[in-house]
Amino acid sequence: MNARISYREAAVRGASPVRLVICLYEQAIEDLRQAVVALEKGDIEARTRKINHAITVLGQLQGSLDMHRGGEVARNLERFYNVVRAGIVEAQLKQSAGLLGQQISQLVLVYEAWLEVERVTSPAASRPQESLESAPPLAASASPAADWSA
Repeated sequence: MNARISYREAAVRGASPVRLVICLYEQAIEDLRQAVVALEKGDIEARTRKINHAITVLGQLQGSLDMHRGGEVARNLERFYNVVRAGIVEAQLKQSAGLLGQQISQLVLVYEAWLEVERVTSPAASRPQESLESAPPLAASASPAADWSA
């Protein structure tokens, strides 16, 4: 078994709901980064597999939203997930590493907010975290944030 998979399984066992959301963000970001690498290598099968998995993870995040208790935050996250999903699909159709990079950047921003939520809500808990900075840099720079809260 792959060490990364073992690490993720250990992180998920007994994790708080916030930690589970963080793990899903980490997975979606990693999937998209691997899709960029596959795109740059011309590996259509790997690119498609990684993009499809990232979309599935977004579906898990979106499906976990409690629209009644979450109020405006849940509605904003739903719009955010829809915008990111549309951007991923567009990137796949256009075979654009730049567009994938923009979606990664958007996910990283919200991921960092979830890390802060975790830090504030459980400061004494020990939380293993992977460094997203260790992934290879993207060739294209991200564009300004999409207006997903409108």
